[in-house]
Amino acid sequence: MPLPINDDLAKLALQEQALVLPHFDYDVAWRIGATLRDLALQRELAVAIDVRRFGQALFYCGLDGTAPANSDWIRRKSNVVAHFLRSSYLVGLDLREKKTDLLEKHGLPFSDYAAHGGSFPIRVEHAGVIGSVTVSGLPQRDDHELVVEALCLETRKDYATLRLLPQDW
Repeated sequence: MPLPINDDLAKLALQEQALVLPHFDYDVAWRIGATLRDLALQRELAVAIDVRRFGQALFYCGLDGTAPANSDWIRRKSNVVAHFLRSSYLVGLDLREKKTDLLEKHGLPFSDYAAHGGSFPIRVEHAGVIGSVTVSGLPQRDDHELVVEALCLETRKDYATLRLLPQDW
């Protein structure tokens, strides 16, 4: 019987495979960011939101209740996506399963990299991973799922089939 963390790793890989954009530009970045902001406001969530092409921020928003530390978490989590071209949550769970961390396994300092949920690769058809969508302010699994929900809305995928199951471990 597979372990729950293995179930999550499989679902995270499926999310990354399914959530591919046909194209990406400034309008798409704005739409994804605005969707995240709307979801957060409706749910009264204190989050910071970042949508970027690697090297260029295209959307940033900090909502009531966020702090400067959220911007640093965004930077560190999006650095993980830029390095691995995978979601920060998938990288973190994979390291956890292997009982190691970014510094030990890859020599990446915690001051610049955070393998915590909340940053998801922007994958574009015929182009690959070109950036990231990141949320900071909630528990890492919730940060991750909020991004996945917004990307499901953008790509018209069924979030109910792609969402992670409630955590029981």
